[in-house]
Amino acid sequence: MSKLNVRALAAQALAPIIEQHASLSSTLPPLQERCPERDRPLLQNLVYGTAREWLYFQAITRPLLKKPIKDFPVLALLALGIYQLLRTRIPAHAAIAETVEAARQLGYNHTTGLLNALLRGVQREQESLCANAVKYQHAHPEWLVKQLRKDWPDHADDIMAANNQAADLTLRVNTRQITTADYLALLQAQDIEATACQYSSVGIRLTQLCDVTSLPLYAEGGFSVQDESAQLAAVLLNPAANSVVLDACAAPAGKTAHLLEQADYQQLLAIDNEEKRVKRMHENLARLKLNFPFVQVLTADASQPHTWATDAQFDAILLDAPCTATGVIRRHPDIKLLRKASDVSQTVALQAQILAALWPTLKVGGRLLYATCSVLKAENELQVGSFLHHTANAREIMIDADWGVTRPVGRQIFPSVQGGDGFYYALLEKIA
Repeated sequence: MSKLNVRALAAQALAPIIEQHASLSSTLPPLQERCPERDRPLLQNLVYGTAREWLYFQAITRPLLKKPIKDFPVLALLALGIYQLLRTRIPAHAAIAETVEAARQLGYNHTTGLLNALLRGVQREQESLCANAVKYQHAHPEWLVKQLRKDWPDHADDIMAANNQAADLTLRVNTRQITTADYLALLQAQDIEATACQYSSVGIRLTQLCDVTSLPLYAEGGFSVQDESAQLAAVLLNPAANSVVLDACAAPAGKTAHLLEQADYQQLLAIDNEEKRVKRMHENLARLKLNFPFVQVLTADASQPHTWATDAQFDAILLDAPCTATGVIRRHPDIKLLRKASDVSQTVALQAQILAALWPTLKVGGRLLYATCSVLKAENELQVGSFLHHTANAREIMIDADWGVTRPVGRQIFPSVQGGDGFYYALLEKIA
């Protein structure tokens, strides 16, 4: 196949998500490698922007289609064309011409006339088509809209609006190497626009997306990429120096690294059940120079601790529980297209299994921080509330903070256009 233009590459990234339920994290990186470096920001913008509003764009084109488009790459190109027409400053003639050319490059010559006509129809009738599709403007699947409105009637619209905005790039400074203030000054000295985060003392928000490997001190391990909401975990758990700590479901080791930046421990065990993800954990800790002798990274199943732990082993446990990731949709817009309503009950069952299995490994007086990047009550306050109701030797430690909202159990953060991702935290203590 001859060299593909950016729209063709973007269509190849999007089509497997719709056709095979692949994720952007698996489809996009190989295509970025094939894209000229100067065009990579455009490729990412096209793919993420189109995925973010895919459901809205489908609603816009419905009145124009006499029958559904069966070729998934062509369906992706149609959505890409609409994204360019409605959401970018790319001249309409260039957007349409390049998108039609992409269909030709991908071997769909027989669709170029249809694609051209549809995109010109959208350009011509934009106002009326958008007005007819206004009820789908939130661009979320119907099951999720219903659940958000049920869980958060006063916040659902704001949550969906935040999900439809691109997130800022947020860094966590490795304070074993440099202070937050000094790293911020280093960025500003290189004319990189950056500000200190509001709630995390080690967080820095960049106003422009960039190649993080080109930022100062990347190779030396001076920082990690981590959302501000996720940076609160290690601070909340705050294990004492020389304690025995477990980070369960730890990949890619972002929170593990933050714990290690805070103190030295007698032992820190970080586990994940996927070998490939565990390899990445090793790589990340090595880059940050945090692979100390007391750190053990293990491929293990958090729901089966009898195979890798003993009772009353840990002083502190961080359980970043598996979840639907509905709080990080703005960073992973394909979640809207991949998640199903049935995933929630399956995830809730797995969370309950892991929480119940890990609890015996915690010492009396020890603390467990339950965390998710979800905004659904079933995975968060209802899950932990049920655990507390059925577990006599567990009590909640109230989180006193100026971020998020207090819930009957724990604290919920909503995704915010200017702030962090959606997250939930509950801090539990084991009593005698």
